[in-house]
Amino acid sequence: MTTAMAGAPCQRCASALEVDDLRCPICGLPTPPAAHGAAEREQARVVRCESCGAAVEYSAEAKAPKCAYCGSTMRVEMTPDPVEQAEAWLPFTVDPEAARGALMSFLGKGGFFRPSGLARDAALESLRPLWWPAWSFRAGVDVSWTADSDAGSGRADWAPHAGRTRFDFDDIPVPASRGLKPKECEALAPHYRRDSAEGTPRGPEGADVERFEATRSGARRTVLEAVERLSSERLQQGVIPGRRFRNVRVAVALSSLYTRRLALPVYVLAYRYKDTPYRVLVHGQDVSFVIGEAPISGWRVAAVVAGVLVLVLAVLLATGVLGS
Repeated sequence: MTTAMAGAPCQRCASALEVDDLRCPICGLPTPPAAHGAAEREQARVVRCESCGAAVEYSAEAKAPKCAYCGSTMRVEMTPDPVEQAEAWLPFTVDPEAARGALMSFLGKGGFFRPSGLARDAALESLRPLWWPAWSFRAGVDVSWTADSDAGSGRADWAPHAGRTRFDFDDIPVPASRGLKPKECEALAPHYRRDSAEGTPRGPEGADVERFEATRSGARRTVLEAVERLSSERLQQGVIPGRRFRNVRVAVALSSLYTRRLALPVYVLAYRYKDTPYRVLVHGQDVSFVIGEAPISGWRVAAVVAGVLVLVLAVLLATGVLGS
């Protein structure tokens, strides 16, 4: 999983280095001056959403730019630091017309509490294809852990345990989007075919690109947090003895770390129903995966509540509770 922006490997531990690294992320050895002083990257001209903070590439030909995520007006700015570019692009395999059809299907399958005729009366206001940023990493991790479990507890509820183990993580996605909510990113990520990554973007004309904005050190902190969380989950899947756990604590030491920056495709659709705007996401590679917002019928909710109250009242009368 080498990258076009990687430099020479670390002279001590042979871990992969990236341009501008001052120290090896694994062993901390200072890098030679040529490894972090030779390359210059262009600064990006981006438009920043005043509402959610997302930044997308700005074209001088664009007029009155709007945020692809929430539709708010954006301001033009120059990034003060060199930009981090996506190294691999996952292509759109869903076309805009299919994304529009997926929205209509989503609105038509809402269930009892959705307003009747929602798919008919909803007005589509915008359909925006875009790539959102994420890191993909693989790492070797040595894990020291302590935990309480029900194994060997005897008459007590809990017994202490501790140990050391090693995990290898491969192709783990870590969201870097500011425009999408963390839960939206987590829901979208498993449905991507990351083996389809290409060196150049391929998608609908006019698709936007959300920029990577975290610093390299910030990105690695995010990856380390993901490693700690995943290690804790794996420990509870057969490493720690017992069936119930509490106070699980982990200390991780990376023995290797390789990252790459991915651009992942999604459609952001905005529609309006009775003067209220809503947002829906259609996966850029899996048209069957749709998540988003939809209105709830107040009349139907009130009818269910009233029905429950009538039923409770009837039961109370039948049992003589109210009569006494």
